[in-house]
Amino acid sequence: MCPESCKAFSPRTFSVWGAIVRVLVALYEEPEKPDSALDFLKHHLGASAPENPEIEALRLEVAEMKEKYEAVLEENKKLKTKLAQYEPPQDEKHGVT
Repeated sequence: MCPESCKAFSPRTFSVWGAIVRVLVALYEEPEKPDSALDFLKHHLGASAPENPEIEALRLEVAEMKEKYEAVLEENKKLKTKLAQYEPPQDEKHGVT
Protein backbone atom coordinates (compact mmCIF):
# COMPACT_ATOMS: atom_id res chain seq x y z
CA MET A 1 0.00 0.00 0.00
CA CYS A 2 0.96 3.59 -0.48
CA PRO A 3 2.00 5.53 2.65
CA GLU A 4 -0.27 8.35 3.86
CA SER A 5 1.95 11.03 2.32
CA CYS A 6 1.64 9.33 -1.06
CA LYS A 7 -2.17 9.36 -0.98
CA ALA A 8 -2.20 13.16 -1.15
CA PHE A 9 -0.92 13.05 -4.74
CA SER A 10 -3.41 12.73 -7.55
CA PRO A 11 -2.89 10.45 -10.56
CA ARG A 12 -2.21 13.60 -12.56
CA THR A 13 0.77 14.35 -10.33
CA PHE A 14 2.20 10.94 -11.14
CA SER A 15 1.71 11.51 -14.88
CA VAL A 16 3.61 14.80 -14.63
CA TRP A 17 6.44 13.04 -12.83
CA GLY A 18 6.36 10.32 -15.47
CA ALA A 19 6.73 12.91 -18.23
CA ILE A 20 9.65 14.54 -16.44
CA VAL A 21 11.35 11.19 -15.89
CA ARG A 22 10.93 10.28 -19.59
CA VAL A 23 12.55 13.56 -20.64
CA LEU A 24 15.39 13.13 -18.15
CA VAL A 25 16.02 9.61 -19.46
CA ALA A 26 16.08 11.01 -23.01
CA LEU A 27 18.57 13.66 -21.85
CA TYR A 28 20.72 10.98 -20.23
CA GLU A 29 20.65 8.86 -23.39
CA GLU A 30 21.43 11.85 -25.65
CA PRO A 31 24.88 11.18 -27.16
CA GLU A 32 25.68 14.89 -27.53
CA LYS A 33 24.60 16.72 -24.41
CA PRO A 34 22.84 20.06 -25.03
CA ASP A 35 24.26 23.30 -23.66
CA SER A 36 21.23 23.81 -21.46
CA ALA A 37 19.43 20.94 -19.76
CA LEU A 38 16.56 23.29 -18.92
CA ASP A 39 16.07 24.20 -22.59
CA PHE A 40 16.14 20.48 -23.43
CA LEU A 41 13.42 19.87 -20.83
CA LYS A 42 11.29 22.77 -22.08
CA HIS A 43 11.63 21.66 -25.68
CA HIS A 44 10.71 18.04 -24.98
CA LEU A 45 7.84 18.97 -22.67
CA GLY A 46 6.48 21.41 -25.25
CA ALA A 47 6.93 24.51 -23.09
CA SER A 48 8.90 26.50 -25.62
CA ALA A 49 8.27 25.85 -29.25
CA PRO A 50 10.49 27.87 -31.54
CA GLU A 51 8.64 30.79 -33.08
CA ASN A 52 7.74 30.16 -36.65
CA PRO A 53 7.27 33.14 -39.02
CA GLU A 54 4.09 31.47 -40.27
CA ILE A 55 2.68 31.44 -36.72
CA GLU A 56 3.36 35.16 -36.36
CA ALA A 57 1.67 35.82 -39.72
CA LEU A 58 -1.37 33.85 -38.55
CA ARG A 59 -1.48 35.82 -35.29
CA LEU A 60 -1.50 39.07 -37.26
CA GLU A 61 -4.23 37.74 -39.53
CA VAL A 62 -6.35 36.75 -36.52
CA ALA A 63 -5.91 40.23 -35.02
CA GLU A 64 -6.98 41.82 -38.32
CA MET A 65 -10.00 39.53 -38.58
CA LYS A 66 -11.05 40.44 -35.04
CA GLU A 67 -10.89 44.13 -35.94
CA LYS A 68 -12.94 43.54 -39.09
CA TYR A 69 -15.44 41.46 -37.12
CA GLU A 70 -15.89 44.23 -34.56
CA ALA A 71 -16.36 46.78 -37.36
CA VAL A 72 -18.99 44.58 -39.04
CA LEU A 73 -20.83 44.15 -35.73
CA GLU A 74 -20.88 47.91 -35.22
CA GLU A 75 -22.10 48.49 -38.79
CA ASN A 76 -24.80 45.84 -38.32
CA LYS A 77 -25.96 47.55 -35.13
CA LYS A 78 -26.16 50.93 -36.90
CA LEU A 79 -28.04 49.45 -39.86
CA LYS A 80 -30.54 47.73 -37.57
CA THR A 81 -31.16 51.03 -35.78
CA LYS A 82 -31.61 52.79 -39.12
CA LEU A 83 -33.96 50.07 -40.37
CA ALA A 84 -36.03 50.27 -37.19
CA GLN A 85 -36.83 53.91 -38.05
CA TYR A 86 -38.58 52.80 -41.24
CA GLU A 87 -40.41 49.76 -39.89
CA PRO A 88 -43.74 50.15 -38.12
CA PRO A 89 -43.87 49.04 -34.47
CA GLN A 90 -44.61 45.34 -33.96
CA ASP A 91 -48.22 45.96 -32.85
CA GLU A 92 -49.08 47.90 -36.02
CA LYS A 93 -47.65 45.14 -38.23
CA HIS A 94 -50.21 42.64 -36.98
CA GLY A 95 -53.17 44.97 -37.11
CA VAL A 96 -53.38 45.43 -33.34
CA THR A 97 -54.37 48.95 -32.36
